[in-house]
Amino acid sequence: MVTIQAQSKIPTDYGVFTVYAFSESEEDWTPHLVWVAENIDFAGTVNVRFHSECITGEVFHSKKCECGQQLDAAMKYMSENGGVIIYLRQEGRNIGIINKLRAYELQEQGWDTVEANLKLGLPADGRNFDIAVEMLDILKIKEINLLTNNPDKIKCVENSGIILNSRIPLEIDSNEVNESYLVKKKNYFGHLLEKF
Repeated sequence: MVTIQAQSKIPTDYGVFTVYAFSESEEDWTPHLVWVAENIDFAGTVNVRFHSECITGEVFHSKKCECGQQLDAAMKYMSENGGVIIYLRQEGRNIGIINKLRAYELQEQGWDTVEANLKLGLPADGRNFDIAVEMLDILKIKEINLLTNNPDKIKCVENSGIILNSRIPLEIDSNEVNESYLVKKKNYFGHLLEKF
């Protein structure tokens, strides 16, 4: 079971957030992080985003995905409207950065995002969002609006003790590189994308 190992206020371009590090051990150097905007009432309905780590998109601004832009948009939304971002250390749909780069290499040879993962003997999407629900429970958050396009995240909340009040879409425009990636998200994973 994860617990809060540390917390601190962090000023950002989008406002001040209180950041909690959750893990099973205080020696875990890659804990999950919960970013809480100011003036949140956990007893009410809380805006929540489950966001999985993407170092290529968030730090290095890769155009192969929209993860960095989604995180920026979520931080802006939570700062303006109140809410929580649960940042899950599940790089590359939970295959890790090394396998993610291997998958990218296969994509350069013509395989799509799902085919590349499967060719490597990995799941198309190995993420698990139960840990996010566990962290919501620890924070005593009972009812949420979920900022997502992903039906798996919606199902995870619906199958938990958390009340899902509504879904808030988080669509990012495609670029010249990632349109096929977004189409695959919609057609294979069933993501709720209206632009494709």
